[in-house]
Amino acid sequence: MRLLLAEDDVMLARALCAGLAQAGYAPDWVEDGESAVEALSVHPYQAAILDINLPAMSGEAVLRTLRQGSRLPVVLITANDRIEDRVRHLDNGADDFLVKPFALSELTARLRAVQRRREGRSESRICLGDIVIDTARRQVKRGGAPVHLTTREYQILFLLIQQPGRIMSRAELEEQLYNWDGTPDSNAVEVSIYTLRRKLHRNFISNVRGVGYAIMIN
Repeated sequence: MRLLLAEDDVMLARALCAGLAQAGYAPDWVEDGESAVEALSVHPYQAAILDINLPAMSGEAVLRTLRQGSRLPVVLITANDRIEDRVRHLDNGADDFLVKPFALSELTARLRAVQRRREGRSESRICLGDIVIDTARRQVKRGGAPVHLTTREYQILFLLIQQPGRIMSRAELEEQLYNWDGTPDSNAVEVSIYTLRRKLHRNFISNVRGVGYAIMIN
């Protein structure tokens, strides 16, 4: 899942980017609010993490601008734990917030939670026939038996199960799999789709020739 991180603390931002990448995300990092607005207007992110006290334009101002036409999940991070401020942020459109310092595991849990709410799901388990995907534990089972997936295979599966029936092109998948620093391999998506279909079952992921890939629900 590709997301935007707007944070002006360089050491914190680098640590968060490393941890988020390890957790399977593709984070893009900007250091000020104006750059955040520009990035959000160009790239199809699935979530944003905004620090409140950004230079050039505050995280709160970025959120107000974003909410003029987007329902993108947003987690605000702040060093201020005053209740009245937290209430204001939520009323202004934030989906969640974290007070510094926080654990990476809590941030990723909150990202999963806001994503579930966006998709209208109340729990982390997704059941499609005999395939069960636990998005909290990043585990997949087929017929009750664990299925080992590589990080890239799981990322593609996660993108496809968010909108069953919707065809995603290779370019769309690559847009979500790689951040600014990543360079897509020429056939990485095709290879991962092939191995996914072999590990799950051939008809679980449909290949619409010349268009893209989708998980079809009967």
